[in-house]
Amino acid sequence: MYPSAQDHTQNLNITGMTCASCVGRVERALKKVQGVIDVSVNLATEQAQIKSEITIQAQQLIDAVTKAGFDAHVPEHSVELDIQGMSCASCVGRVEKALTQVNGVLAVSINLATEKAQLRLTDDVIDGQLIQAVQKAGFAANVVQAQQLNAVDELTQRREQDAQSLQRDFYIALVLTLPVFILEMGGHLIPTWHHWIAHTLGTSTSQWIQFICTTLVLLFPARRFYQKGVPALLRFAPDMNSLVTLGTLAAYSFSCVAMFLPNLLPLNNQHVYFESAAMIVTLILLGRYFEAKAKGRTSAAIQHLLGLQPKTAKIIQNAEVLTVDISQVKVGMRVLIQPGEKIPVDGQVIDGNSFVDESMMSGEPLAVAKKTGDIAIAGTINQQGTLTVQTTAVGTDTVLAQIVRLVEQAQTSKLPIQSLVDKVTMWFVPVVMALALLTFIVWWLYGPQPALSLALVNAVAVLIIACPCAMGLATPTSIMVGTGRGAELGILFKQGDALQHLQQAKVVAFDKTGTLTEGKPSLTELDVLAPFDQTQILIWAASIEQKSEHPIGTAVVEYAQVQQIALLEVEQFHALTGYGVQAVVDGHQIHLGAARLMQQLGLSLSVFDEKMQQAANAGQTPIYMAVDGQLAAMLIVADAIKTTTASAIQYLHQLGLKIVMITGDHHLTAQAIAKQLDIDEVVAEVLPAQKAKTIQKLQQHYGTLAFVGDGINDAPALAAADIGIAVGTGTDIAIESADVVLMSGNLQGVGHAIALSKATILNIKQNLFWAFVYNAALIPVAAGALYPAYGILLSPMFAAFAMAMSSVFVLGNALRLKRFNAVFSQG
Repeated sequence: MYPSAQDHTQNLNITGMTCASCVGRVERALKKVQGVIDVSVNLATEQAQIKSEITIQAQQLIDAVTKAGFDAHVPEHSVELDIQGMSCASCVGRVEKALTQVNGVLAVSINLATEKAQLRLTDDVIDGQLIQAVQKAGFAANVVQAQQLNAVDELTQRREQDAQSLQRDFYIALVLTLPVFILEMGGHLIPTWHHWIAHTLGTSTSQWIQFICTTLVLLFPARRFYQKGVPALLRFAPDMNSLVTLGTLAAYSFSCVAMFLPNLLPLNNQHVYFESAAMIVTLILLGRYFEAKAKGRTSAAIQHLLGLQPKTAKIIQNAEVLTVDISQVKVGMRVLIQPGEKIPVDGQVIDGNSFVDESMMSGEPLAVAKKTGDIAIAGTINQQGTLTVQTTAVGTDTVLAQIVRLVEQAQTSKLPIQSLVDKVTMWFVPVVMALALLTFIVWWLYGPQPALSLALVNAVAVLIIACPCAMGLATPTSIMVGTGRGAELGILFKQGDALQHLQQAKVVAFDKTGTLTEGKPSLTELDVLAPFDQTQILIWAASIEQKSEHPIGTAVVEYAQVQQIALLEVEQFHALTGYGVQAVVDGHQIHLGAARLMQQLGLSLSVFDEKMQQAANAGQTPIYMAVDGQLAAMLIVADAIKTTTASAIQYLHQLGLKIVMITGDHHLTAQAIAKQLDIDEVVAEVLPAQKAKTIQKLQQHYGTLAFVGDGINDAPALAAADIGIAVGTGTDIAIESADVVLMSGNLQGVGHAIALSKATILNIKQNLFWAFVYNAALIPVAAGALYPAYGILLSPMFAAFAMAMSSVFVLGNALRLKRFNAVFSQG
């Protein structure tokens, strides 16, 4: 049977197949699914292509494969969309709903502050389907391409244009509204004002002026609300613009009836409310303008990062120095950086000495010395000498580009705390409209005279006072500013939800080597047993360790190089993870490593007990060598504790956290270091493979755990922890297993990250409290709940002002995080 043009095609990734018979089993299983007409399974690519005459849910196909004994999942990828036109949380809900309904969309996360959507899709979804779905929901969208550091940031440019447009519309509305306000509301300030107007201009002329000015306000400055609000109403998906549309048009229409067709209204209800319609528009435009300006400041950290890379570079070609656009620089080119200039590329210093300011990358204030062989990072500032750098990365491959991607990724993500907000805001606007209708009916039927006028005024106030904008901005703006401030301090949150989880940590566990210590051990002592020769032992040890990547091995090799010792060829080298190394050198079988390796060989170490005790008490690490199965020597290695470690741990104690050290070192060495640093608990002699299990036990005992490691050998532990914190070196930041990356080796960054997490979540809670309490308190007031007892009614104008200011308050509160500085008292 040949598939027709109307057949549906789906793909599945299949794992577990090993041979042609596996392929056959998978194909037979899939063909049994009702509607499937053809299946093609490729063993090499581990993919199945399924053609069907009807649309089949992917889960049905996955279940069929699972029953056949294999694993299957739908091929997927990620896409980022730039959404234009969202103004409040209900807009976010509508866009999410529209995208979720596209067949093949697995997950959607939309951030109102960044105006971006992150989607996980099956591979058969095309970008056009997503854009079409967003357009049907009443918004515009385009796919975000890969970040280009030298491209103009479109979001910032668009926000600046929005702010300018809002400012222009506000000024127009203000000029047109002032006469209306003065003519109608002047009497509330000057009791004789209305009599003076009636005897000079005349009531009819006054109303005509108000009508003309208000009509112009609604036709021009207010048009932005109607262009979005009316279509949203017609789609039965009202948003904030819809509330403004209903409120202003209700006041305006009632006033027109009262002015031109007064006989349709009872005598005591023939009032005009042009000032309410005009003032609502003017005040909301003012609030939106403040909001747009504040939104622009929330992404200031990203803009700062994007602005770090210079637009040009000086390249050296044929003994000439040429100034070229940064886009023309390629890997391998030599770049000249003079004093005071920004380094335009990532590269290695091949000539010159200088000090480089890397504070914008690592948060460290002190300049870093650079010499031949050192790494230079794009965006940092050369201070003194002239450097020649050979380019190793440009454009989107630079460290700076990686940082920008990580910060943007964190800013776009959605925190778990946001789920409650999403549930509320989906129903918020329809509920507000229902409450406004109920308010109108109750006042019309049971209110005092003029009942109809009071019913209209209070219903409009309810429509205008409600502000889902503040709810929608409460979380994402705090995340944007918090993660941006973190980037300025050298703290990168790879995922936004790490912000929420980190502040819940009860215990912080540290790896020792390279995290608490410098990770640059040095050989301090070599004790050799007879009949072995010290020089020969050092030659054998260094020859083996030159093939090892462990820091201790590096220490042995460096010591031999200082002694100018020639190394030998090594055969049958094996790294014994967690134990040491073994190899054949000069015809001898050599074992070199921890005490556990010697014990595994059945060798007694009692001859070194006293010296081992002394080394351990000094926080030094003893390693042992056996030659042809005979104990030969003990090497003592010292790894200096980082200068910032003690104060960092003191800071974490001030935050109320318990500190644990996890290390493979001998327990006496570990206890000595723990005593120096005031560490609460030590888990020593742990093999790398056991770290993850150790972390799980600590989690069961203490609760939420953050693990801090160097990100090289600690991947399983970083992944097992509730929050993995990788201590970077300024160049290696894309550590897959970590949730948070510290750009410098300064461990005070751990405390800063936790303190920033606490500050950001507190900020979010303050915003949400304001947004929810504001609406819970003021909607009843706008509906007239205080009138029976106190005779208080809320004017629609005050409602508009309060509504506009609520969003400004939330944004202003979030922007306070830009001034975040961790408070640490040394004592």
